[in-house]
Amino acid sequence: MWIWIRNVSRLTAKELRSLLGDVPLMALIFFAFTAAIYTTAKGVKAEVANASVGWIDGDRSDLSYRLRDAIRPPYFKPPVDITNEEADPAMDRGDLIFVIDIPPRFEADVLAGRTPAIQVRVDATAMTQAGLGVLYLNEIFLQELLDFFHQRGLESMLPSQASIHLLFNPNNQSHWFTSVMLIVTNVTVLSIILVGAAVIREREHGTIEHLLVMPIRPSEIAMGKILANGGVIFFASLLALWLVIHRALQVPLNGSIALFALGTALYLFAVTSLGVLLATAAASMPQFGLLAAPVYVVLYLLSGAATPVESMPIAIQDFVQISPTTQFVKLTQAVLYRGAGIDIVWPQLVSVAVAGAIFLALALHRFRSMLARQG
Repeated sequence: MWIWIRNVSRLTAKELRSLLGDVPLMALIFFAFTAAIYTTAKGVKAEVANASVGWIDGDRSDLSYRLRDAIRPPYFKPPVDITNEEADPAMDRGDLIFVIDIPPRFEADVLAGRTPAIQVRVDATAMTQAGLGVLYLNEIFLQELLDFFHQRGLESMLPSQASIHLLFNPNNQSHWFTSVMLIVTNVTVLSIILVGAAVIREREHGTIEHLLVMPIRPSEIAMGKILANGGVIFFASLLALWLVIHRALQVPLNGSIALFALGTALYLFAVTSLGVLLATAAASMPQFGLLAAPVYVVLYLLSGAATPVESMPIAIQDFVQISPTTQFVKLTQAVLYRGAGIDIVWPQLVSVAVAGAIFLALALHRFRSMLARQG
C-alpha cells in the first residue's frame, strides 16, 4: 500500500511538472476560470434587456401615451413610432422584436367598460427576449391601467393581489446563475480534455513505453494523471468562485465553501476518470476530440445548468439522474444559492462518488488493456 502511494505521489508530481510547464495550456486554464467567466456572465443575459419595440398608435389618447411612456430602459429601448405598413418589413429585417398596435378609440372603450385588445407582435426567434418580454409588457400595461383607473376615481376590480417574494436572487440577475454554472461547465470540459489528452500524448510520444519498463502498476499511472490534472482544476475552480464570482461579480455565496469543495473534488474524481476511459477508446488525439465533444455536450445540456431538468420530458428526467454532472449541478445550486447543508445534499455526494467509482473501475480495466497492447 505504501509503495502504491509513493509511486502515485511521484507520478502525480511528474504530471504536475509537465502540466505547469505547458504555458499555453496553463494560459487556457487561467482564461477559462477568469476572463471567460466574467465576460460571459456579464454578456449573456437571461432577462430582457434593451429589447426593440415598434409602436403603432391608432388612438393617440392620454392612455395610449401613458402606456408608451411606461416602456423604457433597461428592459426595453424607447418605442419607435411606425405605421402598420412598416411593421412587417421591420420585423423581417430583425430591427424590431416587439410591435405594439393600439387600436382606435382605445381609451374611450376602456372607460366605457369594454375590453379593447392591444395587439402585440413578437419575433419569437429571440426566444429569451420574446418569452419574458411578453410577460414584462403584460405587467407594465396592467399596472398602468390600474393606475389610470385610480386617477379617475375608479377602483380596481381585483378581489386580491399576489405578494411575490424572490428568494436567493431577489433582483433576478442572470449573472448570479450564469457565473456559477460556468464553473460547472469549465470543470467538466477541462477535466475530460486535460486527462484524456495526457493519456493520448503519452501514447503518441512513446513515453508510455518508458513507464512500462518501470516497476509501477497501471492503476498508479492512471491515478497520477487523475490527481495532477484534477488538482489543478480543483484549485482553479475555488479561486474563480471566490475572486471572480464573489469578489468581481458580487455574487453572494450563501452556503459552505468547504461543502462545495468536497462536492467539486468528488465530481473531479468522476469526470477525470471518464476522461481516462474515453482516452483508452480513442486511437489518436483527433479521435479523442470527436469522442469527448458529444459526451460533454450531452452531460452539460441535460444537467440542468442550461435549462431546468424539470422542464424536460419525464423519461429524460429519469435518465439524467444517473449523470454525475446533473447531481453536481443540483449540489452546487443547493449549497451556493440556498445555503443547504450536508443533510440536504448527501444524496448528490453519494451519487457523484458512486459514478466516479464506476468510471474509475472501467477506466482502469481499459487502461490495463491498452498498456498490455502497448507492451
